[in-house]
Amino acid sequence: MAKVKLDRIDRKILNDLQENGRMTNVELAERAGISAPPCLRRVRALEEAGVIKGYHADIDPGSLGYGVSVFAQVGLSNQSETDQKKFEELVKTWPLVRECYLVSGDSDYILKIVAEDWGAYQSFLTQHLSAAPNISQIKSALGVRIAKHKPGVPVDIE
Repeated sequence: MAKVKLDRIDRKILNDLQENGRMTNVELAERAGISAPPCLRRVRALEEAGVIKGYHADIDPGSLGYGVSVFAQVGLSNQSETDQKKFEELVKTWPLVRECYLVSGDSDYILKIVAEDWGAYQSFLTQHLSAAPNISQIKSALGVRIAKHKPGVPVDIE
């Protein structure tokens, strides 16, 4: 996506929505220093331009029984574009995989996987991830605690 030219008000809107996506348009407009109708037009323009990709609830994993997060470094036997696309499409079918990054370095992908417990992760590992075609290696790291969780990106509002 091409970089979109944003003024200070757009950046303030983005910063505030990133912090609280349930903020009302009236409150958002007040914080940005503009009236509600132009604020709503700006938000819609940011959505249409793809700057705002969606709105999500930040759900506590433990409250739904997901007690562990695991980061799996996955290596592919063949790294052709076709094989990468096949792997990425397969990953999209696995609900426990919450994030998937193509990376450079020792591994080809890093996956963030949630599971009820270590045993549930091991079941996923043996039944799905290890069984997937074109996998050459998997290294798993158990997330012990979250020291920082800040979705989104820094928004310079100055």
